[in-house]
Amino acid sequence: MTLRADPPMQADEVSFRRFAMEEHPRLVGALSLYCGDAGIAEELAGDALVRARERWHHVSRMQRPGAWAHRVALNLAKSHFRRRAAERRAYQRHGPSPDTSNDPDLAQHLALRQATARLPGKIRAVIVLRYFLDWSIDDTADATGLTPRSVITYTNRGVGLLRSHLEQTATSRTQGARREH
Repeated sequence: MTLRADPPMQADEVSFRRFAMEEHPRLVGALSLYCGDAGIAEELAGDALVRARERWHHVSRMQRPGAWAHRVALNLAKSHFRRRAAERRAYQRHGPSPDTSNDPDLAQHLALRQATARLPGKIRAVIVLRYFLDWSIDDTADATGLTPRSVITYTNRGVGLLRSHLEQTATSRTQGARREH
């Protein structure tokens, strides 16, 4: 019996695999913060990379293919949230809401995720890209479709809102702990 070797990969396939291996962890991390759920983030990151692969001939020639993938991922996340909102409305009309009480995250991570989730969509995307991925203003602008000036404005607003949300959470916990004693 003769074993045949796999045919050599074409350059596009090699470059896409390299891109996917580099970008996947960053997509998952950014989407985890954006969505507040690592499982959903994994799924959306995979979907974004599938779309990148389908269009790799075009995407690979872009100045920032990673920014394109993140923009696609954020759009997929927005669609996911729209579907979830529709589900919640349907549950409110027709039945009980799904159980979300068994989140294993630590209190600090959960507080940050909740505060991040409370941010308006564009501001949330800017904060995740700028601070979780440590992207430049220009890369963030490319990924979100904003101008660099808007990225700076949204960053400042987002940091202020996060600070406010986290301070409110800390105050609530402190007051709750005092009542227990």
